[in-house]
Amino acid sequence: MKNKRLKNPLTLIASSILLLAGCSAAPPTLGTVPGVDIKRFMGDWYVIANIPTFLEKEAHNAVESYKLDADGTIATTFAFRKGSFDGPVKTYHPRGFIRDTGSNSVWDMQFLWPFKSEFLIIYLKNDYSVTVIGRSKRDYVWIMARTPAIPGADYQKILTLLKGAGYDTEKIRKVPQKWGAP
Repeated sequence: MKNKRLKNPLTLIASSILLLAGCSAAPPTLGTVPGVDIKRFMGDWYVIANIPTFLEKEAHNAVESYKLDADGTIATTFAFRKGSFDGPVKTYHPRGFIRDTGSNSVWDMQFLWPFKSEFLIIYLKNDYSVTVIGRSKRDYVWIMARTPAIPGADYQKILTLLKGAGYDTEKIRKVPQKWGAP
């Protein structure tokens, strides 16, 4: 006995679209670290590499600093030199909002009221020396450290982690860092 529903071309098209939609490859869920000691996370983080936002495309000596305020929000200062190590200093002051106070690894970052952007702590070295901040969309990522450089093996490990998490690692750019006495 023939299935009469498949004789209708609209039903066949709709069935095909639903089948193809079910086959589309969604990126794997972007997991966060299970727990962050928020007070220990505060302080300066050098931006080692990133998929840059439009603000960061020419950043040199980029540093992101966090300070926990009494109301539980994070006062943030993002500063860098634009275009070169001698370029003008650019400074921004977004505010962080911890969305998951159980883990402290899911935040929103607000550069401009009322808009907030997802901020996920997806990697944090046990000694709090290196972290990776990601987004579910995989459009931006920040590899940051307490020092202006990290060992090459650590950097490669992070790139492997990011590739496995669905990031296009070809888009990741190292941020030039040069510090020391003038």
